[in-house]
Amino acid sequence: MELQIYIKFLVGLFAIVNPVGLLPVFISLTDSLDSESRNQTNRMANIAVAVILIISLLAGSFILDIFGISLNSFRIAGGLLVVIIGMTMINGKLGENKQNKEDLHDSVSKTSVALVPLALPLMGGPGAITSMIVWGTNYNSIGYIIGFIICIFIFCACCWLLFRSAPFIIRTLGKSGLNVVTRIMGLLLMALGVEIMVGGIRNLFPGLL
Repeated sequence: MELQIYIKFLVGLFAIVNPVGLLPVFISLTDSLDSESRNQTNRMANIAVAVILIISLLAGSFILDIFGISLNSFRIAGGLLVVIIGMTMINGKLGENKQNKEDLHDSVSKTSVALVPLALPLMGGPGAITSMIVWGTNYNSIGYIIGFIICIFIFCACCWLLFRSAPFIIRTLGKSGLNVVTRIMGLLLMALGVEIMVGGIRNLFPGLL
Protein backbone atom coordinates (compact mmCIF):
# COMPACT_ATOMS: atom_id res chain seq x y z
CA MET A 1 0.00 0.00 0.00
CA GLU A 2 2.82 2.41 0.81
CA LEU A 3 4.44 1.73 -2.57
CA GLN A 4 1.14 2.54 -4.27
CA ILE A 5 0.98 5.83 -2.36
CA TYR A 6 4.50 6.80 -3.48
CA ILE A 7 3.75 5.83 -7.09
CA LYS A 8 0.56 7.87 -7.01
CA PHE A 9 2.50 10.81 -5.54
CA LEU A 10 5.17 10.60 -8.26
CA VAL A 11 2.75 10.11 -11.14
CA GLY A 12 0.61 12.98 -9.88
CA LEU A 13 3.66 15.22 -9.73
CA PHE A 14 4.55 14.43 -13.33
CA ALA A 15 0.96 15.09 -14.39
CA ILE A 16 0.76 18.45 -12.61
CA VAL A 17 4.17 19.79 -13.67
CA ASN A 18 4.15 18.15 -17.14
CA PRO A 19 7.90 18.48 -17.83
CA VAL A 20 7.45 17.09 -21.35
CA GLY A 21 5.10 19.96 -22.15
CA LEU A 22 7.57 22.42 -20.60
CA LEU A 23 10.45 21.25 -22.80
CA PRO A 24 9.65 23.79 -25.57
CA VAL A 25 9.54 26.49 -22.88
CA PHE A 26 12.97 25.46 -21.63
CA ILE A 27 14.31 25.46 -25.19
CA SER A 28 12.88 28.93 -25.79
CA LEU A 29 14.28 30.31 -22.54
CA THR A 30 17.76 28.93 -23.20
CA ASP A 31 17.85 29.41 -26.97
CA SER A 32 20.53 32.12 -26.76
CA LEU A 33 22.74 30.24 -24.26
CA ASP A 34 25.77 28.13 -24.97
CA SER A 35 25.90 24.50 -23.91
CA GLU A 36 27.57 25.16 -20.56
CA SER A 37 25.12 27.92 -19.60
CA ARG A 38 22.15 25.79 -20.68
CA ASN A 39 23.34 22.91 -18.52
CA GLN A 40 23.87 25.28 -15.62
CA THR A 41 20.34 26.64 -16.06
CA ASN A 42 18.99 23.10 -16.18
CA ARG A 43 20.83 22.13 -13.00
CA MET A 44 19.85 25.29 -11.11
CA ALA A 45 16.19 24.99 -12.15
CA ASN A 46 15.84 21.43 -10.92
CA ILE A 47 17.68 22.13 -7.68
CA ALA A 48 15.36 25.10 -7.12
CA VAL A 49 12.30 22.97 -7.89
CA ALA A 50 13.44 20.32 -5.42
CA VAL A 51 13.87 22.97 -2.73
CA ILE A 52 10.48 24.57 -3.51
CA LEU A 53 8.63 21.25 -3.43
CA ILE A 54 10.32 20.02 -0.26
CA ILE A 55 9.67 23.30 1.57
CA SER A 56 6.05 23.21 0.37
CA LEU A 57 5.73 19.63 1.56
CA LEU A 58 7.16 20.38 5.00
CA ALA A 59 5.90 23.88 5.73
CA GLY A 60 3.79 25.16 2.82
CA SER A 61 0.57 25.75 4.70
CA PHE A 62 2.48 27.27 7.62
CA ILE A 63 4.28 29.76 5.35
CA LEU A 64 1.04 30.84 3.67
CA ASP A 65 -0.60 31.27 7.07
CA ILE A 66 2.26 33.51 8.24
CA PHE A 67 1.64 35.94 5.39
CA GLY A 68 -2.12 35.54 5.57
CA ILE A 69 -2.29 34.16 2.02
CA SER A 70 -4.95 31.66 1.07
CA LEU A 71 -4.31 28.86 -1.41
CA ASN A 72 -6.90 30.35 -3.74
CA SER A 73 -5.17 33.74 -3.75
CA PHE A 74 -1.90 31.95 -4.49
CA ARG A 75 -3.57 30.15 -7.40
CA ILE A 76 -4.84 33.43 -8.87
CA ALA A 77 -1.45 35.14 -8.61
CA GLY A 78 0.40 32.14 -10.04
CA GLY A 79 -2.13 31.77 -12.85
CA LEU A 80 -1.75 35.43 -13.80
CA LEU A 81 2.03 35.04 -14.01
CA VAL A 82 1.65 31.94 -16.21
CA VAL A 83 -0.68 33.91 -18.52
CA ILE A 84 1.89 36.70 -18.85
CA ILE A 85 4.64 34.19 -19.66
CA GLY A 86 2.40 32.57 -22.28
CA MET A 87 1.80 35.97 -23.91
CA THR A 88 5.53 36.65 -24.17
CA MET A 89 6.01 33.24 -25.80
CA ILE A 90 3.30 33.94 -28.38
CA ASN A 91 4.94 37.30 -29.15
CA GLY A 92 8.29 35.54 -29.56
CA LYS A 93 9.98 37.58 -26.85
CA LEU A 94 10.65 34.88 -24.28
CA GLY A 95 14.30 33.94 -24.14
CA GLU A 96 15.15 36.69 -26.60
CA ASN A 97 18.89 37.38 -26.81
CA LYS A 98 19.54 41.07 -26.16
CA GLN A 99 23.06 42.16 -27.00
CA ASN A 100 24.31 45.31 -25.33
CA LYS A 101 27.30 46.74 -23.53
CA GLU A 102 26.37 44.92 -20.34
CA ASP A 103 27.09 41.50 -21.88
CA LEU A 104 29.73 40.91 -19.23
CA HIS A 105 26.92 40.43 -16.75
CA ASP A 106 24.91 38.10 -18.99
CA SER A 107 25.87 34.96 -17.05
CA VAL A 108 23.87 36.25 -14.09
CA SER A 109 20.81 37.28 -16.12
CA LYS A 110 20.84 34.12 -18.22
CA THR A 111 20.96 31.71 -15.34
CA SER A 112 18.29 33.74 -13.52
CA VAL A 113 15.65 32.25 -15.85
CA ALA A 114 16.31 28.98 -14.03
CA LEU A 115 14.59 30.46 -10.98
CA VAL A 116 11.97 32.68 -12.64
CA PRO A 117 10.04 31.66 -14.65
CA LEU A 118 11.32 28.09 -15.09
CA ALA A 119 11.45 26.84 -11.50
CA LEU A 120 8.71 29.17 -10.30
CA PRO A 121 5.93 29.29 -11.42
CA LEU A 122 6.24 26.88 -14.37
CA MET A 123 7.61 23.79 -12.62
CA GLY A 124 7.09 24.56 -8.96
CA GLY A 125 3.87 26.43 -9.58
CA PRO A 126 0.61 26.76 -7.65
CA GLY A 127 -0.59 23.31 -8.70
CA ALA A 128 2.58 21.54 -7.57
CA ILE A 129 2.84 23.56 -4.35
CA THR A 130 -0.80 22.98 -3.51
CA SER A 131 -0.35 19.28 -4.16
CA MET A 132 2.66 19.16 -1.83
CA ILE A 133 0.71 20.92 0.91
CA VAL A 134 -2.18 18.45 0.57
CA TRP A 135 0.10 15.40 0.60
CA GLY A 136 2.08 16.74 3.53
CA THR A 137 -1.12 17.36 5.48
CA ASN A 138 -2.70 13.98 4.75
CA TYR A 139 0.47 11.91 5.27
CA ASN A 140 2.47 13.74 7.92
CA SER A 141 4.40 10.86 9.48
CA ILE A 142 8.20 10.86 9.23
CA GLY A 143 8.24 7.71 7.08
CA TYR A 144 5.87 9.13 4.49
CA ILE A 145 7.63 12.50 4.40
CA ILE A 146 11.00 10.84 3.75
CA GLY A 147 9.43 8.74 1.01
CA PHE A 148 7.89 11.82 -0.61
CA ILE A 149 11.22 13.65 -0.51
CA ILE A 150 12.90 10.72 -2.28
CA CYS A 151 10.15 10.84 -4.91
CA ILE A 152 10.81 14.56 -5.40
CA PHE A 153 14.50 13.88 -6.02
CA ILE A 154 13.58 11.15 -8.54
CA PHE A 155 11.22 13.56 -10.28
CA CYS A 156 13.85 16.32 -10.53
CA ALA A 157 16.44 13.86 -11.84
CA CYS A 158 14.03 12.81 -14.60
CA CYS A 159 13.37 16.48 -15.47
CA TRP A 160 17.12 17.11 -15.59
CA LEU A 161 17.61 14.22 -18.03
CA LEU A 162 14.72 15.44 -20.18
CA PHE A 163 15.96 19.02 -20.38
CA ARG A 164 19.47 17.71 -21.01
CA SER A 165 18.14 16.42 -24.34
CA ALA A 166 17.23 19.98 -25.41
CA PRO A 167 20.14 20.33 -27.93
CA PHE A 168 18.95 17.22 -29.76
CA ILE A 169 15.40 18.60 -29.82
CA ILE A 170 16.68 21.90 -31.19
CA ARG A 171 18.57 20.16 -34.00
CA THR A 172 15.53 18.03 -34.82
CA LEU A 173 12.97 20.84 -34.91
CA GLY A 174 15.09 23.58 -36.44
CA LYS A 175 14.53 27.29 -35.88
CA SER A 176 11.18 27.46 -37.69
CA GLY A 177 9.83 24.37 -35.98
CA LEU A 178 10.96 25.70 -32.62
CA ASN A 179 9.16 29.01 -33.22
CA VAL A 180 5.94 27.20 -34.11
CA VAL A 181 6.10 24.90 -31.08
CA THR A 182 6.97 27.82 -28.79
CA ARG A 183 3.92 29.80 -29.87
CA ILE A 184 1.64 26.79 -29.55
CA MET A 185 2.97 26.13 -26.06
CA GLY A 186 2.53 29.81 -25.25
CA LEU A 187 -1.16 29.54 -26.13
CA LEU A 188 -1.50 26.38 -24.03
CA LEU A 189 0.28 28.06 -21.11
CA MET A 190 -2.12 30.99 -21.31
CA ALA A 191 -5.05 28.56 -21.21
CA LEU A 192 -3.47 26.75 -18.25
CA GLY A 193 -2.95 30.05 -16.43
CA VAL A 194 -6.58 31.01 -17.00
CA GLU A 195 -7.72 27.63 -15.64
CA ILE A 196 -5.59 28.12 -12.52
CA MET A 197 -7.01 31.61 -12.00
CA VAL A 198 -10.59 30.46 -12.58
CA GLY A 199 -10.15 27.68 -10.02
CA GLY A 200 -8.98 30.18 -7.42
CA ILE A 201 -11.71 32.70 -8.25
CA ARG A 202 -14.40 30.01 -8.15
CA ASN A 203 -13.34 28.95 -4.66
CA LEU A 204 -13.05 32.51 -3.39
CA PHE A 205 -16.36 33.61 -4.93
CA PRO A 206 -18.58 30.51 -5.23
CA GLY A 207 -21.56 32.44 -6.57
CA LEU A 208 -19.57 34.30 -9.23
CA LEU A 209 -18.73 31.40 -11.57
